[in-house]
This record gives sequence, structure tokens and C-alpha cells, in this order.
Amino acid sequence: MTIVAIEPATPERWADLERLFGPTGAYGHCWCVYFRRRAKDFTASVSCSPDERGDSNREELRRVTLGGKVPGLIAYEGNEPCGWVSVAPREDFIRLSRSRSLRPTDPAEPDVWSLVCFWLPPRRRRKGMGSQLLDGAIEHARANGGRVLEAYPVDTAGGRAPSAEVYTGTVRMFRKAGFACTTHPDSGRPIARLTLKAD
Repeated sequence: MTIVAIEPATPERWADLERLFGPTGAYGHCWCVYFRRRAKDFTASVSCSPDERGDSNREELRRVTLGGKVPGLIAYEGNEPCGWVSVAPREDFIRLSRSRSLRPTDPAEPDVWSLVCFWLPPRRRRKGMGSQLLDGAIEHARANGGRVLEAYPVDTAGGRAPSAEVYTGTVRMFRKAGFACTTHPDSGRPIARLTLKAD
């Protein structure tokens, strides 16, 4: 597979993002807004029917995208959107600041970006595209003022796990890309960090 471009999800690419996620909106109508919504708002969407949940989450991602914030990057093979990574300034992800297991140890630390999700259609998985999306996310964060890129991978101990369980990436993947992986002091969850610019 040849990816010719990894591009920011700007308003003019909203239709491509809809086409990539398809009618179910990736990961069961999530539309990659789990980390962008307060827990009570996301939980309220879960209590709806699947279609209503998808509509609510889709509308949130649409609002962010068409409002001019870039919620992530889209990979293209030719003109076909074929992969997604959600990366943005950490403050864009309200769920992180409120999470007991992932909240920042230094909330005032400046210019930290977060990578919270990858999504690939099933036929695109296990072909190295995740690593290409990660490389694109690093460059995007650096080019837009990020000083540190932070991620929240899953430690599979070198084994495999279902895609829906490793949507945040794996410790191995981030280490291979040069990230330092530690654990959150409160929860023990893996945290991966890469310095993008020297202080």
C-alpha cells in the first residue's frame, strides 16, 4: 500500500472523514469524540439508540472540524481516505483533564499535544499504516507549536490484541518511534511522551 498524503482534517475534508468512518462512525458510533466530551455528555449519548448516539457524536466532531479546529489527520491512498489519527493540543481533550487515570501531572505545562486515537478500516490494518500516521502526527504537532507530544498506549507485552482495545496505540509502537514510556503516578497507566522542541 502506498500512502501519498497524510493531511489535516480541515473543513473542506469533512466529507472525506465521514466517508472514512462510514455509517457507524468508527468504534461503535464513537466518531472519535470520547476524549472531547465530558463523561456525562458521552454517557448520555451511550444511553441513546445506536443511531442517535452516532448522530450526537458525529455532530460534535462536525462542529469541531467545521469550526476551524483540526481534530486530527486523514491518510489517503490516491484520493481514497484510508486512515485516521486524532491529535491536537491537550486542552482540546476535556476528558483527559478530568480522568483519574490519565489527568496531567502538571496541567499548567505549556504546549503539550495529545494523541488519543487511531482508526483504520479493517482491511487496512496490520500493514504499517499506524506507524505512518504516528509519524504524521509527530510532524503535525511540531509544525503547529507543540513542545511535547503525549499519548496513552496499551501495553500488549509484545503480543497482539483486538483493534478496538488498542485504539490508542501500543507501547511498542511508541517506543519504536522514540517516545519515552512511563506510567501514570496515580493509575499506573502507560504514558508515552516525545519532546518535539527543546526548551
